[in-house]
Amino acid sequence: MNLGIENILLIGSILLLISLFAGKTSYRFGVPTLILFLGIGMLAGSEGIGGIHFDNPAIARFIGIVSLNFILFSGGLDTHWTSIKSCFWKGFSLSTLGVLLTAITLGTFVWLLTDFTIYEGLLLGAIVSSTDAAAVFSILRSQKLALKGNLRSTLEFESGSNDPMAYVLVLVFLGLVVNQDQNLLTVLPVFFQQMALGGIAGYAFGLLSKFMINKIRLDFEGLYPVLVIAMMFFTFSATDFLGGNGFLAVYICAVYLGNQDLIHKKTILKVFDGLAWLFQIVLFLTLGLLVFPSDIIPIIGIGLLISFFLILVARPLSVMISLAFFRMRMRNRLYISWVGLRGAVPIVFATYPLLAGIEKADMIFNVVFFVSVTSVIIQGTTLPLLARWLHVALPERVKRREPSDMLLTEQMKSSMVEVTIPPRACADGKQIVDLHFPPHAIIAMIKRGDKYITPNGNTKLRAGDRLVILSETEEGLEEVFKCLGVSEQNPPHGD
Repeated sequence: MNLGIENILLIGSILLLISLFAGKTSYRFGVPTLILFLGIGMLAGSEGIGGIHFDNPAIARFIGIVSLNFILFSGGLDTHWTSIKSCFWKGFSLSTLGVLLTAITLGTFVWLLTDFTIYEGLLLGAIVSSTDAAAVFSILRSQKLALKGNLRSTLEFESGSNDPMAYVLVLVFLGLVVNQDQNLLTVLPVFFQQMALGGIAGYAFGLLSKFMINKIRLDFEGLYPVLVIAMMFFTFSATDFLGGNGFLAVYICAVYLGNQDLIHKKTILKVFDGLAWLFQIVLFLTLGLLVFPSDIIPIIGIGLLISFFLILVARPLSVMISLAFFRMRMRNRLYISWVGLRGAVPIVFATYPLLAGIEKADMIFNVVFFVSVTSVIIQGTTLPLLARWLHVALPERVKRREPSDMLLTEQMKSSMVEVTIPPRACADGKQIVDLHFPPHAIIAMIKRGDKYITPNGNTKLRAGDRLVILSETEEGLEEVFKCLGVSEQNPPHGD
């Protein structure tokens, strides 16, 4: 069956429904949902029961780039600076030095093991060098793993920030394979240009995005997520046009926005959470359709050797060296080594050699596909078990809430006061979003004269307004009073 305009929506919706229902029951058996999505795509493919013929790496790469934008942006929005501040340099070292060491170690092993040239080996190593954000976010959050210290924050920060480094390495080594007259020194400027411009552009577009979100008055709340999507794609494409790393820019832009006061921020977060799941499913289904199982069988032997070397040698070695500068228990280092999940990102990167037309492109793609699948199956299914063995998991009774959970849970507010804005207060004439409220406090209602107003971020406060404020803690209320410029409070009516 060939995909066409007439049937693509029908087939796509059926595959999405099957994926959702399969994912709903997968946790009972400890199978990561992303593998199920991939398997459904393979079953629906030309060699499966669906018989859908799909053999277009260019379209797969386009879908992959769009999907990675949503996945990275959603992960960045959920990255709270307060949770990653203490582990920033650990995560940064893992996402840069760790990725480089993994690529070099595995690439050298492939070169020694096969008939690949050194640059072809390093290209394969670069493709599978980064942990997959979609796989790590999905498995850690679906399994509801509560880890001691800042271990979980380190893992999520690493997986969300290391794809740009791997992307640059893929471009560098692919260029060396295609252009035999070049050497490593000739492509180093490209590497530094990509990373530097990506970082600068990400921060600059983050500032621009915040200004547009908070200052542009849109008629409907639902248009604000659309505005953010437009800025996300503009960030990626403009940075790429300037010669920078678009993925890095998108992630930095999202991290910046996720830690700012934005109008309709909760709506934006919820929309992107749903879109990230949608594009994870679409991406894995697409990659499942792209692969031909009959091409995987001949490389199972070499694929297992490469996969086991990556899991047991290359990843642990890179983690130990990357974290050698920091004080950390060995059990934490071992767990970080094991959470080196490969997923959709390496498979997307493996389409680049296919489109470049290099000699061993098909073998690289099939090996990368096999390594990614075995990584998610072996490592993904054993994360809770290993966490208990290494004693890095928190007991159920002391599991802590993630910052995003506390931010989005309004039912847990425990303190309520009613405040009147006095004349000449600093809050008079300001939008709520500009007051920089603490994250766990909200204005539930405003009484202005005889009218009751349900506030949002762009609501301007006026002298004489009576505000009903909810906060999780008494300390949060004190911060609210400072933001409003109010020294006294009034109890709510009826108390």
